[in-house]
Amino acid sequence: MTDTITILRACRGYRLAKLIRAGGVVENYDAGFIFDLISHPVADLDALHRLLHRLLRRPECAVVRGVPIDPDRCAGVRRLAHRCKRSGDEPTLRDAAHGWLALDLDGVERPAAVPAADLPACATAAIQRLPTAFCAAAVIIQATASHGIKPGSRLRLWYWLSRLTTGSELTRWLRGTPVDVAVFRPVQPIYTAAPVFAPDVHDHLPERITLLPGMPTVTVPTPEALAPPPPRPTPPMPRPTNAGAGAYAFAALANAASRVQQAGIGQRHNTMLREARGLVRFINAGLLTQSVVSETLCGVGISAGMPEAEIEAITAWATDHPSGAALPESVTK
Repeated sequence: MTDTITILRACRGYRLAKLIRAGGVVENYDAGFIFDLISHPVADLDALHRLLHRLLRRPECAVVRGVPIDPDRCAGVRRLAHRCKRSGDEPTLRDAAHGWLALDLDGVERPAAVPAADLPACATAAIQRLPTAFCAAAVIIQATASHGIKPGSRLRLWYWLSRLTTGSELTRWLRGTPVDVAVFRPVQPIYTAAPVFAPDVHDHLPERITLLPGMPTVTVPTPEALAPPPPRPTPPMPRPTNAGAGAYAFAALANAASRVQQAGIGQRHNTMLREARGLVRFINAGLLTQSVVSETLCGVGISAGMPEAEIEAITAWATDHPSGAALPESVTK
C-alpha cells in the first residue's frame, strides 16, 4: 500500500523543534506562519522509519496528515484547510485517508522501574492503554522533547495500518484513550525533529527514535464499525413567546445553534465555545434562561457529533467567562 506524507518546511528560518536550555527549561516551537509543502512517498513502516530518521535532524521540518490541494501552490504558503475569512487566503491542504499513523501520548504514567532512556519499555507500558490491535504491531517509538524532563512517558508512536483510514475514523476509534486526537486534523503539525539544545546542554537520552518489531500492520476496524452514528433529530428551538426569550435573544440563540450545527469537525469545539460565551450575555441580561441555552446547545452539539461531556464542560466554562461584547441598548431596556 503506497501512501504519501506531507512534510512542512518552515520558511524564514522558523524552528519547528523545541529548544532545551540549562536546568531542563523547555522553550516552545517558533510560531511559523509560511511553509513549503513537500509530498513524500512512503510504502511501509520501514520506509517511514528511514524518513523519520532524516527528519530527526531537520528542526525546520514537521509533517501533517493533510495533502496539498494544488501541486503548483506548495511554496511559501499557509497551512489552511479552509479559506481564511480575514485575509481571503485560499486553503492549501485537504483531509485524506492514510496508511501511516502518528499517535501522541503525552504524560502517560511511566512505571517507576522503567528509565526514560528505555524507549521500548516506556512504549510497551503506554501501548497497554490503546486498543488491543496495537499491542502486537511493529511501532516506531519517538521520544518527544519533554520525555525524560517532565513526568511520565511523552512519546510519539508511528504505525502502519491495514487500510487507508481517515482522521475522523481515527478520532472515533481512539476517543477515550490517552491519545491527542488533534494530530488527526489535516493541518495540525506533527513534530518530527529532535529538540535543539542550547550551548553546553547535552541530550539526556542516548537515542530518540527506535523501531520495535512486531506484526507489520495494525488491523483497523471496518469502515462500517467506525462510521459516525446517525444524526439525532435537532431538538425544537425555543419560541420567542417563551418566558425570558425576546425576539432578539431568540434570533441570537437560533443563529448560534445553526453555526454549531454547520461547523466542520475540527471547528466544532471552538465554535461551541464562542457561541456559548456570547449567549451567556443574554442569560445575564435576563433575556434567556440557562436551561434553554444549555438544552439548545447540547441538542445541536450532540447532533453534530460532539460528546455530551465536552458540551457540558464548554457551557460551564462559558458561564464563568462570558463574552465582553455589550448588547444593544434597545435590547436591554
